[in-house]
Amino acid sequence: MTASFNPGPVSLGQVADLAAAIRGEIAKAVVGQAEIVDHLLIALMARGHVLLEGPPGTAKTFLAQCFAASLGLDFGRIQFTPDLMPGDILGSNLFNFQTSTFTLTRGPIFRDLLLADEINRTPPKTQAALLEAMQERQVTLDGTPHALPPHFMVVATQNPIESQGVYPLPEAQLDRFLFKLMVPYPSLEDERAIVERYARNQGLPDPRELGIAAVVAPEQLAAAAEAVAQVTLAAPVADYVVRLVRATRESNDLSLGASPRAAVLLAGAARARAALDGRDYVLPDDVKALATGVLRHRLALSPSAEIEGRQVEDLVAGLVAATEAPR
Repeated sequence: MTASFNPGPVSLGQVADLAAAIRGEIAKAVVGQAEIVDHLLIALMARGHVLLEGPPGTAKTFLAQCFAASLGLDFGRIQFTPDLMPGDILGSNLFNFQTSTFTLTRGPIFRDLLLADEINRTPPKTQAALLEAMQERQVTLDGTPHALPPHFMVVATQNPIESQGVYPLPEAQLDRFLFKLMVPYPSLEDERAIVERYARNQGLPDPRELGIAAVVAPEQLAAAAEAVAQVTLAAPVADYVVRLVRATRESNDLSLGASPRAAVLLAGAARARAALDGRDYVLPDDVKALATGVLRHRLALSPSAEIEGRQVEDLVAGLVAATEAPR
């Protein structure tokens, strides 16, 4: 059953209620990972994309499937491999000999939620097929643009452990993701619950068989996104976002800082976090809570910082602490 309220303007309280309903559905199948789910919800409301990185077997793919099932979105999955070609993702115009015309065959990217599984296993040429789609939400085939669904969202996964048969994501590709989230191993209690719940299952469970159903309609998602866009970002908080992002370009420990796009996305994500908390204004704490997820994949360590074994996450935390926040 979908959540029931009339299409139209949505209050921030209703946005928070929808988020709570989605969390409840996902919890029917996914044990733990509350912080990852919250970031997925923020990305959904901010119309951003998410890169999940973690070791094999931490339910990255399953989490994306459950997320899509709770939203009732059209879900598609692409297993990225070294021989994958751009046309395998985007589709192509095929010649019909019976009608002597070209017919558009849409690729799997024409989905509401696309799971790009193990995205770093395919060469940069194929990865680049996602650039236009993720930025402009359209695909150009033979010079003709084709719009993607209004709720189009990419959730990509990658394994940080393997070094054979993988290709680092180019900076332009990484910059298209709102968040890069590290998926950890579960706690002892959560892992025990996972084993008790799924030890009899063979293969990946079906979210629908586990009772996950859509709790939101597409028009409700659109109305919720409009409500998020109305959240107030006061000038001092906007200035704080800009100063924090600019600080990454001035750090001697970083050879590459964050772009202006990062500042825009961080501000939008902070609006979404405020809305999910039921507030119509952004707090500096919203920015602080999201800074690592927004910035970690946009920064590059300097050679000296790499030699010293510094971590990007620690540097971001230091910049957040050193950048004065409005009171």
